[in-house]
Amino acid sequence: MTTAPGTYAPRPGAAPLPRMIGAQAALETRMLLRNGEQLLLTVVIPTLLLVLFSAVDIVDTGSGKAVDFLAPGILALAVMSTAFTGQAIATGFERRYGVLKRLASSPLPRWGLMTAKTAAVLVTEVLQVILLTAIAFALGWSPHGNPASVLLLLILGTAAFSGLGLLMAGTLKAEATLAAANLVFLLLLVGGGVIVPLEKFGSAGQHILGLLPISALSDGLRDVLQHGAGMPWGDLAILAVWAVVGLAAAGKFFRWE
Repeated sequence: MTTAPGTYAPRPGAAPLPRMIGAQAALETRMLLRNGEQLLLTVVIPTLLLVLFSAVDIVDTGSGKAVDFLAPGILALAVMSTAFTGQAIATGFERRYGVLKRLASSPLPRWGLMTAKTAAVLVTEVLQVILLTAIAFALGWSPHGNPASVLLLLILGTAAFSGLGLLMAGTLKAEATLAAANLVFLLLLVGGGVIVPLEKFGSAGQHILGLLPISALSDGLRDVLQHGAGMPWGDLAILAVWAVVGLAAAGKFFRWE
């Protein structure tokens, strides 16, 4: 078939895969940032906790400025709130209302959809880190350590929490996911070394709680940013195990309907 000069023949078919993933990631990011509950979890609560506990002597955080102890833990909490709690709730309700089922029948492959969701989580986390870091600096935070160690901790923490969040969203009903995700968020906020040092829970409790992903992430970030430690291999190993187990379980047990 020939066409006259200045006219264009239609080319039906799916867009290139990178373009589809990019478009879906942009949509997922806008949905995350426009959701009031998501903003409460990802921005308001971490910011309030950072400002409140840095300004008021409520919890004994040891020697030094409170913000030096709190800022790494709040960064870990921000990762958990986005990659786990927010993603689990949003994906759970998308699954309930049939959104995932419809998207799964589109030219975008299922792994492409999960990649787009992960990209949206990463974009949101970058914004969180920038905001919380600026607030922490205003409160007198003096971080130390290697930025590469911090980046690796955040990436592995995101992978671990994303796997757990998708596993919960893909196996439980939406209402159960909503309740469970918020409950886990509150429990880990208290017992994950975010605000209250793990030493306060005794020797046995400290060792058990230290195996949780939020504890490994907050402890690793604190070792690097507060104490100037090198690569926290122990905490990285814990996060890597959680990431592998969570993502593998999510891939195997996730139900799209």
